[in-house]
Amino acid sequence: MASQAKRYVEKAYSVADFVAKLRRLADALEAQQAFEIQVAGEHLVIPTAVDFSIEYEKKAKTSELEFQLRWQ
Repeated sequence: MASQAKRYVEKAYSVADFVAKLRRLADALEAQQAFEIQVAGEHLVIPTAVDFSIEYEKKAKTSELEFQLRWQ
């Protein structure tokens, strides 16, 4: 079995685009359906069986909140 290379992709979105993506994600989760999204050209399909977490990090001058979904 070939191993997949580790990837890190991040893209900034406008408030309207971010809200639309969150709404689509929430609708898919509520309907127990897979969620498809494209981030910086990377196409992802998030299955229905995922682990959810919320991560908060505070540094000297910045704070960060991440909503995370993990799957195999």
